Amino acid sequence: MKEPAKNGQVIVITSGKGGVGKTTTVTNVSMGLAKLGCKVVAMDLDIGLKKLDLIMGLENRVIYDIVQVIEGECTLKQALVKDRRFPNLFMLPAAQTRNKDDITEDQIKKLCAELKKDFDFILIDCPAGIEQGFRNAIAAADGAVVVTNPEISAVRDADRIIGMLESAQFKDIKLVVNRIRPEMVRDGDMLSIDDLLNHLCIDLIGIVPEDDGVVISTNTGEPIILNQRSLAGRAFQNIARRFTKEEVPFLNLNRNDSFWDRIKNAFFSKQVG
Repeated sequence: MKEPAKNGQVIVITSGKGGVGKTTTVTNVSMGLAKLGCKVVAMDLDIGLKKLDLIMGLENRVIYDIVQVIEGECTLKQALVKDRRFPNLFMLPAAQTRNKDDITEDQIKKLCAELKKDFDFILIDCPAGIEQGFRNAIAAADGAVVVTNPEISAVRDADRIIGMLESAQFKDIKLVVNRIRPEMVRDGDMLSIDDLLNHLCIDLIGIVPEDDGVVISTNTGEPIILNQRSLAGRAFQNIARRFTKEEVPFLNLNRNDSFWDRIKNAFFSKQVG
């Protein structure tokens, strides 16, 4: 990623496949960047199926949406929802009663140009699929983050999206591997990080382990990054730090043994000793 500048960066978070964690990534990374002091907008472009406001815990504060901004029913400032936890974090909600064809690529470019004047980062939550919604989401982006799970179907979709981004002349494409389970990788039941990198051939910016707390945080509107005890929360914060060009080592997930695993290992060591 580039250094934040006077004109901010627009980063699209995409995957092609639904359900891999794009919105969760947008939520937590945008909050992580805000914690680092960056001024951030999380933009929901999943017109008709919005959920970013729910996961960020801001649904009760939404008055206007992005389509109303584009159609002139309200100003951009009026539509931006400020996060009370971080005063430099804002969310631009999608419209729930409209569809993706109600906005154009040029309109998104114009909107993002306005936002770049005042914000360090604009993170776009890209809708699933490769139709108009995808084209709208990438139209104004300076870089892209592809989110995938270590599953064959998700990796295939990620590969296709990477090809489309490269065809659209994207040079800055990063990879987030979400919901990885180290014990399954060790047992050969899940693709490893090396497998994914060898297949997708883009730079890795984040590895997020499977964490039941993510489901809880999604339901409560309290993003997992706010939970200091969560390994997934730490992983998202590290991704945010890498967005700002900080060199951060990846978490050693193989050391994340459970309490009972450590007890069993200690007992075994005593037995053989």
